[in-house]
Amino acid sequence: MKQELQQLLMEAISIVQEKMDITFSAIDDIKIERTRDRSHGDYACNIAMVLARQAKTNPKQLAAALLENIPESEIIERIEIAGPGFINFFLTKQSRLNVITRILQAAETYGRSEFGAGKSILVEFVSANPTGPLHVGHGRGAVYGAVVSDLLEAIGYKVDREYYVNDAGRQMDILTVSIWLRYLEQCEIKIDFPENAYQGDYIRNIAGKLLSDKQQSLSSDIDFPETKDDLEIYIDLLIAFAKTTLGSENYQTILDFGLNEILGEIRDDLADLGVVFDRWFFERSLANNDQIQKCITKLKDSHFVYEEEGALWFRSTAFGDEKDRVIIRDNGQATYFASDIAYHVEKFSRGYNKAINIWGADHHGYIARVKAALSALDENPDALEILLVQFATLYRGTEKLSMSTRSGQFVTLKELLDEVGRDATRFFYILRKSEQHLDFDLELAKSKSNENPVYYIQYAHARICSVLKQVKEKGFTYDAEIGSNNLHTLTEPSEEKLITVLSCYPEVMHSAATEYEPHQIAYYLRDLANEFHSYYNACQFIVDSDDLRNARLNLISASKQVICNGLGILGVSAPEEM
Repeated sequence: MKQELQQLLMEAISIVQEKMDITFSAIDDIKIERTRDRSHGDYACNIAMVLARQAKTNPKQLAAALLENIPESEIIERIEIAGPGFINFFLTKQSRLNVITRILQAAETYGRSEFGAGKSILVEFVSANPTGPLHVGHGRGAVYGAVVSDLLEAIGYKVDREYYVNDAGRQMDILTVSIWLRYLEQCEIKIDFPENAYQGDYIRNIAGKLLSDKQQSLSSDIDFPETKDDLEIYIDLLIAFAKTTLGSENYQTILDFGLNEILGEIRDDLADLGVVFDRWFFERSLANNDQIQKCITKLKDSHFVYEEEGALWFRSTAFGDEKDRVIIRDNGQATYFASDIAYHVEKFSRGYNKAINIWGADHHGYIARVKAALSALDENPDALEILLVQFATLYRGTEKLSMSTRSGQFVTLKELLDEVGRDATRFFYILRKSEQHLDFDLELAKSKSNENPVYYIQYAHARICSVLKQVKEKGFTYDAEIGSNNLHTLTEPSEEKLITVLSCYPEVMHSAATEYEPHQIAYYLRDLANEFHSYYNACQFIVDSDDLRNARLNLISASKQVICNGLGILGVSAPEEM
């Protein structure tokens, strides 16, 4: 409907331009929005106020000129000029009713579009370090990334979903040492386990599996380094000691064993959450393919790298960053930032029109430096969009639960899924804007009440299924095609409200996708469920009149379809019974 109105306005603009001998610019700024008050029409447009200065006339006069030249249309009942020059469109009742038929005909494609057809987007999300199980905080980014990807596909983009695996660097070394020390403990070797090593029971489990696989081939009489008061210095000494004691092959065996165990669990947990990736990209491959070194060489050739105190620095301040950044430490090791530079260059080498990174809000400081590096390497920094997600905080009653992976004291994503299920988990994760803090109310997510939004929406779908099932049980018939010819019988206020909400779905879908805001779908579905439940309480659906019965059953069938479509985008089921 909105697109039809836009087309009519564009035709009017074309005629007015010719009559006034002017070419309007900034036509993209024209907004056609639904009105909040039906007394102001169904849609309102600010076009006259946007273009009045170019036309050298006041907005009301330009609005009048446009109205004179808008082609006749079956969907428009009347048009009024309001306020300083708003154009208000009042739709015919039949055009409003026709949304029911469009929904039933389009079925699962209702709300989808080809807006992004021919363009490709790479969405990288989760990318949690493979040093432990995913916890509740990671889950929010996982669901947000999955739903944003599905929304973009729903409006026509080709979308690839990618997980970047940090399988190199110091955190992997700490993981390796943690597993080795727990392995030695199980070989009955006395160990002073560092406080800043990975503490969770999962480390003991991995060590036990490693022992079963390798027996005692990775242990011997060991003279450990003397414990240091500085824990970070001590853990680095242990890493160096492990590499020397074990040898590169055995050390790599432990690292790979731990990595594969943890990644396997991460994959399983994400699959249980309904999150599947098209590609898992390993950081180690960048070094193996010399991609990091190639980027550094190019930066050197462009004079954006300098040496200071034995380290190599990228001159990111030349591109607006607050300070320059180290890319090669004084010990010769590449930083995580160096890997990030190579990874983002590699992304765009695959030909994507846009890359979207979904990061935790604590990575805000990385945005400027990554975009600076892309600029220095002749890549378009505007083709990279970074969306920040605040971690969720889980409460059990009044108790705030820990999210620390290193300490091992955290609630895993698997535990959350086991307790509240996939549907509630996914829905609650996208109930707020991604950049807003989210307190995950565990008890509300498990409740079967109208206060639980996902239950309330699913119950609307189940209620409609129950009504449709009762039609045959009560000896009546339902003919959707006949019902489409009798939609004029839908005159109740609750019916008009429900129809209006149904017609909004394509606009909400487009807005949610282009603004990367899945919560818009959640809010919409809650409003739709509310209008349906009000309708259910106000009117009988299975009535004696064939015309009215079929029309009302068409209306609730359309509601059922839209609820199903919306829940599907969110990765939430639409149960037929509850």
